[in-house]
Amino acid sequence: MSVIDRLRPRRPAAPPLPPPPGAGGAPAPASAPDDLLERRDRLGREFAELQWDLGGLTYEMAIRDHFRLDVLVRAAARLQDVDAQLGETERLVRLESAGATGSCSSCGALHSRGATFCWSCGARLLEPLRPDEAASA
Repeated sequence: MSVIDRLRPRRPAAPPLPPPPGAGGAPAPASAPDDLLERRDRLGREFAELQWDLGGLTYEMAIRDHFRLDVLVRAAARLQDVDAQLGETERLVRLESAGATGSCSSCGALHSRGATFCWSCGARLLEPLRPDEAASA
């Protein structure tokens, strides 16, 4: 039994998280703000635990002077996946709380509904409608 296992009792594994909104080319579902906040908190806890476990794993390998890179890479990949999900969820929470409808594809700044140009970098947010498209619409 490792030092980490003796210091901290093991909790059962958390249920798998649903894929992040918009994964797989599907449109992002409209989530209630409370759902987003709950997801962000759950991902934050999972991220902290995975980071703690990765540090403990590295420490255990260091004191034994025997590193298994495949084990470390697997743990780091899981941590990176949860970090990406957490970042996407935080972006959605920010959009929800700011009343924004999207972000600039050039600089990532939030913009409101109906904005034509980005307030930050000046990039065009909406494509101009050509006359032949206007007639068919």
